[in-house]
Amino acid sequence: VQLQASGGGLVQAGGSLRLSCAVSASILNISLMRWYRQAPGKERELVAAINSEGVTNYAESVKGRFTISRDNARNTVWLQVDSLKPEDAAVYYCNACPGAFAGVRCVSHDYWGQGTLVTVSS
Repeated sequence: VQLQASGGGLVQAGGSLRLSCAVSASILNISLMRWYRQAPGKERELVAAINSEGVTNYAESVKGRFTISRDNARNTVWLQVDSLKPEDAAVYYCNACPGAFAGVRCVSHDYWGQGTLVTVSS
């Protein structure tokens, strides 16, 4: 499984971006898709997740501002990021968990894409 993230860029605080993750395999067979982010000097953190049934989970810091969705026909997962804050600036990574998972945790092998950089100016 190969993942290609895109859509990052420079945006002013309060602005929006739509990040996309194109998946090389049919995402109908992927149990859990997740977006992570990593800011300089910080650990990678889970931002949002969506399972094969469309159930979503969000980090508290992005609830109400970020929306994850999946387009099974296009094998793409989206992350709509609105009302961006300077603290949202990071490299955003998509992750695929085709196998077993528990909640937002992948308990099988997972796959990572390269990141896409989001920069927020204040």
